[in-house]
Amino acid sequence: MLHSNSMESNQIIYKTEELLENASNRFKITVQVANRAKRRKYEDIDIVDDPRIKPVIRAILEMADEISQPEIISD
Repeated sequence: MLHSNSMESNQIIYKTEELLENASNRFKITVQVANRAKRRKYEDIDIVDDPRIKPVIRAILEMADEISQPEIISD
């Protein structure tokens, strides 16, 4: 179990670094992550996701995926 948590932590760190490397402005991306996490926390109150994943971690993972896979963004 400890190995699994370590792998999850490493993935989160990798995705965070990826997000920051691809951002043109680190402050702006940090604010965007915080705003998304805050919005998800209140919007998804009825949706029961994995409670071990904090909203800020979920926001980082989602945003990193959106940057690395632009085809999943539906703007």
